[in-house]
Amino acid sequence: MKAPVIAVFAGGTSAEREVSAASGAACASALARSFTTRLFAVVAEALPDGYDPQSHVVFSTLHGTFGEDGGMQRLIDIAGGVYAGCDASSSALTMDKALTKRTVAALGVPVVDGIEFEAGSTPAAGDVVRRLGPRVVVKPNNEGSSVGLRIADDEAAIGAALAGITSGSWIVERRIVGRELSVGILKGRAMGIVEVRPKSGVYDYTSKYTKGMTEYLAPAPLDDALAARVRASAETAFSACGCRDYARVDFMVSSAGEPFLLEINTLPGMKEMSLLPMSARCVGLDFPALVREMVSPAIERFRLGAVSRRP
Repeated sequence: MKAPVIAVFAGGTSAEREVSAASGAACASALARSFTTRLFAVVAEALPDGYDPQSHVVFSTLHGTFGEDGGMQRLIDIAGGVYAGCDASSSALTMDKALTKRTVAALGVPVVDGIEFEAGSTPAAGDVVRRLGPRVVVKPNNEGSSVGLRIADDEAAIGAALAGITSGSWIVERRIVGRELSVGILKGRAMGIVEVRPKSGVYDYTSKYTKGMTEYLAPAPLDDALAARVRASAETAFSACGCRDYARVDFMVSSAGEPFLLEINTLPGMKEMSLLPMSARCVGLDFPALVREMVSPAIERFRLGAVSRRP
């Protein structure tokens, strides 16, 4: 049977399209070392021209809405295609931060206290302080790359952050001041733990994508017990949300040493120096080897499907 072409989808329509384009270029270059590969620029909420579900396996690097929320995955499913990464339902679940927290908390993974709300129904700043304290994080419920993230340290700042919200679904969470960790999951198993140390104290969009603004420690300097707990929580969260193939799970560790799950990223940044590749290097996988492993389950699903379609 002829090997499939790896179709790398990049760009998209979300606020993260520039990040996605960079991820796509890096992954396409790395995948081309092992497979026939084609890079597709996605410019609309539709399958790109030239995509062929009978001969392509999709490796998506689309971040944010439509790419990471199950939208593109559903279109590929309808077309009868095969893709690497989480399916449409788990993608939709994990894109919803509040639903993710409820899902993993049911299995004992600690999560940060928060309030969910829609624009137009924002809570009063005083109510937020009474429930969560004066130090909070305000963020969209379904965006990535820290798009829209706001930090508030008192009631007045909370009121100002809430007043600026005009659309969408949001969360306000108690702010945990501590150590930020990220761990990659590959085929259900946790890889290395990376510690993120933003010089500003907040890992926002600027800290993520401005050179020199953040220090990364890979592997993170953790004692064995905490490292084991973080890995176990990451694997539990991955399984609880029905994820497959790969993802990245982020945590904040409190000053008391308690790791709280922040979110699961099913299509995280994928340049060579992004967090998931850093996590993989901790366990001996360089970037080309990582992307080969990430796409390999989808290639197997494609082959099994081709066999089942034979007359």
